[in-house]
Amino acid sequence: MTQTVTLSLDDAYQLAHRALRSNGFSAAHAHAVAQNVTTGERDGCASHGLYRVLGCVRSLWAGKVSADAEPKLIDTAPAILHVEAGNAFSLVAYQTALPVFIEKVRHCGIAALAINHCVHFSALWADIEPLIEQGLVALACTPSHAWVTPAGGTQPLFGTNPIAFGWPRPQQPHFIFDMATSAAARGEIELHRRAGKPLPEGWGLDQQGQPSTDATSVLQGAMLTFGGHKGSALAAMVELIAGPLIGDMTSQESLAYDEQTGSSPYGGELIIAMDPQRFLGAEQKAHFARAENLFANMQEQGARIPGERRFQARQHSQRFGVTLPQNLYNEIVALCQ
Repeated sequence: MTQTVTLSLDDAYQLAHRALRSNGFSAAHAHAVAQNVTTGERDGCASHGLYRVLGCVRSLWAGKVSADAEPKLIDTAPAILHVEAGNAFSLVAYQTALPVFIEKVRHCGIAALAINHCVHFSALWADIEPLIEQGLVALACTPSHAWVTPAGGTQPLFGTNPIAFGWPRPQQPHFIFDMATSAAARGEIELHRRAGKPLPEGWGLDQQGQPSTDATSVLQGAMLTFGGHKGSALAAMVELIAGPLIGDMTSQESLAYDEQTGSSPYGGELIIAMDPQRFLGAEQKAHFARAENLFANMQEQGARIPGERRFQARQHSQRFGVTLPQNLYNEIVALCQ
């Protein structure tokens, strides 16, 4: 039986923060990363929880992320904002840009934010949620490293290339989904490897291009997109609109930049937000009521509303804390020394 450690949310944050500060991250970046991974753990997303601290420190040791870069805002058009992350993790850059970005969305009705030259490890729903809480509709996407083969191929070309979308709901948990265009997130495969568990069929190929359920073989080979050619087309879309369109890297270029250090992906993130008030005016309430009918019809059929499970996990964690595998806890503690 796997040994575990249970921590309060504050203790989980403090553990992550100590590990990051002990290894040279500035106060601002350590806070942003520790807060992000604690949020992931809180919401039951272990693949984007405290386990990510290990990769964050490894990226710093490899010289592939800045520990203290200060973001720079670049206002390029009435509805377009760039924020230069300076080779740091995306989180502080996003937090710096957020107030200006929301102002642009309110003014224009729709606006886009490009986070450039950032290292990215975090779940996209954490970027979407602050916008949804402001009553906006939003989507985000980012390439990663070339780990995923296009449909019909056998060699890595695309990243896991997640897409997140959010819709605000009054008096209800917001509708927010965050999904990789690969059959599973890279972190999920890594967690299977750490636990010695076989993968479900259809997640990946080995180095010879053959289907495999062995996590190590798939990590060395290629991951598959979800839904065959459909997921492959969406992955290509993310490569284009969050890569060349915003002047940043593709997943293949990111992996080459990594130089086999095993660091987090490097490149850009695109976030687009819309203000329902500017689209609908006085009719917003009526049309949002129609959206609620859609959600109600989904639930009547027994379907789960995306985001519900995260909010349930959040409520549980706020009361009872989060539970980590003992070996992961020990690894993070070791980084504090």
